[in-house]
Amino acid sequence: MIYNIGEALIDFIPSLRGVTLEEVPEFRRVVGGGPANCCAAVARLGGESAFIGQVGDDAFGRLILQSFQAFGVDTSRISVTDEANTALAFVSLRADGNRDFIFYRKPSADMLLAPERIDAGWFQKGDILMFSSVDLIEAPVKYAHIRALESARAAGATIFFDPNVRLPLWPDHDLYRRTINDFLTWADIVKVSDEESEFIFGTSDERACAEQCFEKGAKVVFITKGPRGCAVYSKAGHTFSFEALDVKVVDTTGAGDTFAGAALYQLQRAGSVAAFMEPEYLSQATRFANAAGSIATMKKGAFDALPTLEEVEKYL
Repeated sequence: MIYNIGEALIDFIPSLRGVTLEEVPEFRRVVGGGPANCCAAVARLGGESAFIGQVGDDAFGRLILQSFQAFGVDTSRISVTDEANTALAFVSLRADGNRDFIFYRKPSADMLLAPERIDAGWFQKGDILMFSSVDLIEAPVKYAHIRALESARAAGATIFFDPNVRLPLWPDHDLYRRTINDFLTWADIVKVSDEESEFIFGTSDERACAEQCFEKGAKVVFITKGPRGCAVYSKAGHTFSFEALDVKVVDTTGAGDTFAGAALYQLQRAGSVAAFMEPEYLSQATRFANAAGSIATMKKGAFDALPTLEEVEKYL
């Protein structure tokens, strides 16, 4: 099973592209949140995924649960609370398809997920646990993450970390950087964007970024580069790069999460990190994830843009 822990929220996507948030006349609500998008991407491709998190006892929380279930995601480990509402994010799209955000989560339901809600018995050898950095703030959910990571590691599961940096959610950026670097020590596999590399590692050099991850224990590092495609580095010394597909970009929301979900799907198919790291498999898995991420930019929203296995294979 692939477990994704963290935030599931509602993105409000603008009706008009190329304007600021203040100028957007209307929004359409869609399910989002990095780990949620990634979890749904796995299920959409045909993998087995489950979400660990918490939503509010409100209409948006119910929408998230219904949307997960429609994709075939296991929702049995999602808690519902009346102590806070489901998180919201309002998004504006620049002319190039990139985004600006305003978040409403002070606090939100996901932040209040208590470590006691994590059952160590969930995890088994061969499972995969994916997490990101948004919910590593000083709140109960941070300690829920730690309990999940400890339990997954003890069970022999593989851990996948996509920092998915969101600076507006962390007033103290130095603390954010330190937190990400502290949690990198849990990761067997890391996925980071080129834009995040400078913030996290103090360098935009891909190999230097990968080497810092290897020093902390990672075995595979994916670097996504938006319109310039992606690269993958393995601790065994193998490197592969792929250009992004030539597609018409409508919305980049969830593209990186789709890439991560596709990489997780391929990791699940491989059965182990060792098999995943075999050069031929790692190359084709990265090419697959690159295609999935590119396809996801062709539609608005995250869940709505997730490709099927057949759609990805058509582009390969």
